Amino acid sequence: MGQTKKIPTRTCTGCREEKNKKELIRIVRDKDGGVFVDLTGKQNGRGAYICHSKACLEKALKNRGLERTLKISKISDEVVAQLMEQLGETNE
Repeated sequence: MGQTKKIPTRTCTGCREEKNKKELIRIVRDKDGGVFVDLTGKQNGRGAYICHSKACLEKALKNRGLERTLKISKISDEVVAQLMEQLGETNE
C-alpha cells in the first residue's frame, strides 16, 4: 500500500482562499526587517502568500493583509512594484 503524499496548502492574504503552496507567490520579511518577493519559496523569514492575480494583490493592500501577516507597519513601494511586475508576467 502506497502512502498518499500530503500537499502543503497556504491561505492567500487577498482572497483568503486556501490553495496549493506552489500556486501562490511568497513575500518574506527577514530578521532585519527587509521585505522581498521569494521566488524559490524557501527563504528564511516570516512569509505571506498571495495568488497570481492583481485583484488579490489590490485587496491585500487595501485591507492591509500583507502588513498584518508580515507584522510590519507599511509595505514598501518597491516590493509592491516588484509584485505588480511579477503578476504582469504571469497574467500574459
